[in-house]
Amino acid sequence: MKILGRHLIVEFSDCNKSILNDTDFLEKHMNESVRQSGATIVKSVFHRYNPQGVSGVVVIAESHFSIHSWPEYGYAALDFFTCGEAVDPYKACEYMKEQLQSASVQITEHKRGMPSDTDEIISHKTGSQTFTPSPSGKMAAEL
Repeated sequence: MKILGRHLIVEFSDCNKSILNDTDFLEKHMNESVRQSGATIVKSVFHRYNPQGVSGVVVIAESHFSIHSWPEYGYAALDFFTCGEAVDPYKACEYMKEQLQSASVQITEHKRGMPSDTDEIISHKTGSQTFTPSPSGKMAAEL
């Protein structure tokens, strides 16, 4: 496979139930998990459901992190999808395990990329990128 990135699919069980329903807490710590991993935040969007549960996505320059919580079960499903070699999604995962006070974690790692006869990590960007707000407030990439 021509590997463009790693995608961690993570199951957090036996978490603190009240934390899993706290939108502000989850957004704050998901953004911090991005910093812990070495990735760059582009934008985060979080939503609390009625009567309970939160979904959120942090778009990063290197892909995305997401969370979906079920407070009634003490369960959260998280994705840490990163591209490039400079970002460590396992650091983000460990940070979130501590924040969610999870007693049980199951991690599945998937390599993301294109089929190939040999495994190789390939760069998906030709230059360094910086992100700046456009006049509309959206983030725009500049090479």
